[in-house]
Amino acid sequence: MNYADYRRNYVLGGLDSDRLTESPFELFTQWQQQAIDAALKDPTAAALATIEPSGNLWQRMVLLKKVSQGGFVFFTNYASNKARALTIDARSSLLFPWNELDRQVTVTGVVEKIAARESDDYFARRPRESQLGAWASSQSNPIASRAHLVSAYEKVAQRFEGEDIPRPSHWGGFRLVAREIEFWQGGEHRLHDRFRYVANNDTWQVTRLQP
Repeated sequence: MNYADYRRNYVLGGLDSDRLTESPFELFTQWQQQAIDAALKDPTAAALATIEPSGNLWQRMVLLKKVSQGGFVFFTNYASNKARALTIDARSSLLFPWNELDRQVTVTGVVEKIAARESDDYFARRPRESQLGAWASSQSNPIASRAHLVSAYEKVAQRFEGEDIPRPSHWGGFRLVAREIEFWQGGEHRLHDRFRYVANNDTWQVTRLQP
């Protein structure tokens, strides 16, 4: 494959300034709902970037579960690579790649752990199988084989058979408190529309950026 020859034009429409909202969260919610209505696969998925203890950058996909209190909430094992990195350096970024709509949203800020009660409430709504998986997996740690993972899952299933499954203390949510949010809408001839919101005390300053 010749990568240099692969390209496409972006023709799904632009983003005019008169369609912006005072709060970036309002516009994000509109775009997120449109991604869901368009039946995209994993419309709430985002790439989370962190600064690792080694100083390297790392990315992985997470699922957005809530937008609240000025931030974007996702859940993970608190002993995972991402959680350990965020504990040392809370700076991070989320990228929502809605490629089918010629859109992307980038969020930058710092993370904080959400309240235990919030994590409890969400964990209680998860499918039982996902609850068991949170107990069975020591996320990011080495394991000899998939058979060992399946065995750990089966042991946890037996342990909680016939019982409600409590949230493990090592599992919960983070909120990325946004300081900058950029909306990107693909445009024809690579003349894309980009608007960046930057937090300024209790208001947001909006700037149009060149593509």
